[in-house]
Amino acid sequence: MPNELNKIIVDALEDLKGKDIVCLDVSELSDIMDTLIIASGTSNRHVKSLASNVVQEAKDRGIAAIGVEGLDSGEWVLADFGDTVVHVMMPATRGFYDLEKLWSMEPGSRSSDSE
Repeated sequence: MPNELNKIIVDALEDLKGKDIVCLDVSELSDIMDTLIIASGTSNRHVKSLASNVVQEAKDRGIAAIGVEGLDSGEWVLADFGDTVVHVMMPATRGFYDLEKLWSMEPGSRSSDSE
């Protein structure tokens, strides 16, 4: 089901013109999830709409989100589907936290540049 779910999520993001959609296989780096899907929206309203569409499209296919956080502000919305976690963010927030870089490093190499 994870591949099917990931396709549903990506399609839902693409349907509403999500920007810079990235799917990361983090199964070797995490025991909590297998896939991280990250996308950007062009405004807070767009971020909320993208995340809501993801949750609704999955629900329509019988897959409920375990939890959704951040819909109130729309700066960064996280939707947890268990093996897949979705982050929809404003571009500035996405650039600041740089989840793609964080989740591409081996656990032993994750250290601050200031150390």
